Amino acid sequence: MVSTTPPDIAAHVESLIPKFALTRLLNSDQAGRRISLLGTIDSKPALLLAERAAFDTSPAVLDTFSTSLRNIKNLGANDIYAWFLANSNPNFTAPDGDEQPPDFKLNLIYPCTEKHIKKYTAQRLRVVTETPEIYAKYVQPYMQAQREKGALNWVVNIIEGRTEQEDVMYREPGNEGFLLLPDLNWDRKTMGTLHLLGLVERRDIWSVRDLEKGMVEWVRHMREKMVEATVKLYPEIERDELKLYVHYQPTYYHFHIHIVHVSLEAGSTQATGKALGLENIISQLETMADSSSSSPGMQDASLTYHLGERSELWEKVFLPLKEGREVKVDEF
Repeated sequence: MVSTTPPDIAAHVESLIPKFALTRLLNSDQAGRRISLLGTIDSKPALLLAERAAFDTSPAVLDTFSTSLRNIKNLGANDIYAWFLANSNPNFTAPDGDEQPPDFKLNLIYPCTEKHIKKYTAQRLRVVTETPEIYAKYVQPYMQAQREKGALNWVVNIIEGRTEQEDVMYREPGNEGFLLLPDLNWDRKTMGTLHLLGLVERRDIWSVRDLEKGMVEWVRHMREKMVEATVKLYPEIERDELKLYVHYQPTYYHFHIHIVHVSLEAGSTQATGKALGLENIISQLETMADSSSSSPGMQDASLTYHLGERSELWEKVFLPLKEGREVKVDEF
């Protein structure tokens, strides 16, 4: 980026930065990537707003990215997933001799699948409306096919006590029980970016689509217990600072609830077309009309959400429907 500031003015303002004397931190947001500092320069008040620059994506830098990392510390591992903290500057020396604080949160998926690659590839998004008929005829069979491929091994490992038990913060056992643990995207220390995950014990609830009117009390009970456990674990957080939601479409087909701090910046994972507020789901279930033929539930609603053009649901279901082609369910 080329500066348009006259050279004499540019030299003057650049000389001010080293003179900045910190008074206090005013704010840290964007998951810790941006800070607002109050201080003084030549005894006059000054604000310094700092934000991490974008990653250098030139081939030469990317080729050496993984080997340039230092102080790699594993936070957890389960099946093909592992997550870490690491440093980017091997030459950093703290004034008191301490190690450099981590400035990277890393997630490793190994070995990854073609589905993972598609998920993390930049792509155009499409808005789709999934009617009850499309869900029953195409999407539910797709969900079943994904579950049968073993994509839920890591969830089963947690529920059955084989992995990550040291991370389980709260557990209510039984067929209608659930457990609470940190989401792999949280650094486990920054309260403003808190992100927990509530996994249900029962295996027959794949997504929000499986919730029925008769389950309202169970869902409400889970919400209450998850909020109660969170504020007990983190006393600096109050109940009205927590937001609970579910994804649709979810990343994996085992019902789970996201618990986040309300200050966590709402990126695409909390946006309309991806996230459904848990309180709104409870209200929707409560107001559904009773039916003599079946139990009313979310399977009766039309849900609108967005999909990437490289996602299997778009390629195998919604694109063929858009183009008037046959959806080949046997190829899920």
